[in-house]
Amino acid sequence: MLKGKTTLITGASRGIGKGIAEVFAKNGSNIAFTYASSVEKAKSFEAELSSKYGVKVIGYQSNAADYNAAQELADKVTADFGTIDVLINNAGITRDTLMMRMSEEQWDEVMDTNLKSAFNLTKACLKIFLKNKAGSIINMTSIVGLTGNAGQANYAASKAGLIGFTKSIAKELGSRNVRCNAVAPGFIETEMTAELKEEVRKQWIDTIPLKRGGTTDDVANVCLFLAGDMSTYVTGQTINVCGGMVMQ
Repeated sequence: MLKGKTTLITGASRGIGKGIAEVFAKNGSNIAFTYASSVEKAKSFEAELSSKYGVKVIGYQSNAADYNAAQELADKVTADFGTIDVLINNAGITRDTLMMRMSEEQWDEVMDTNLKSAFNLTKACLKIFLKNKAGSIINMTSIVGLTGNAGQANYAASKAGLIGFTKSIAKELGSRNVRCNAVAPGFIETEMTAELKEEVRKQWIDTIPLKRGGTTDDVANVCLFLAGDMSTYVTGQTINVCGGMVMQ
């Protein structure tokens, strides 16, 4: 579905980002991805995807929350791959605590990584998309951005902000054939959720109509639809991938 395309994914060395990279590579897309710290792990992932699917894969150690670093990243990816067709703003962190205990640093860290990074990368890739008169931007939000959650005021605000950002960019760039959509995962089985106690996992799953946690493939397949030619008339939307936890 994405043969010959180049996709830039932030925060793709683990979890949902890694799952998206795998599904996109399987569908023929060249992959540029960012990671925070583990060079060895990133290099291993590069080699794995490239040898398995025969696509070009390069990992870049870059901080998407840094405006100048995002600009430099877009320039490097364009130099290495020739262009960027799909941008997936996936980088995200949590610093969970109740509001009365939340520090300014905990607020700023989450907002910078989860929300400012999407501005940074979208801005950095804008010239490429406008020149091509084509592009798909996918912002990874969360159902928490729709519902809120105690102890996650910073995270929920950042993810809700992404939804507003998505709608605005879709309106600004639609006339240039550049689409922007958001994907809102629910309870997805990743390394992070695997660390939860079994009773906590069960409480989550009991609230899901499909009675299971989602997989990274569940999220990646929706992103695949939004990135490719099957969704050329879809923009400004938020698609929940949550097994029915949130219904709109």
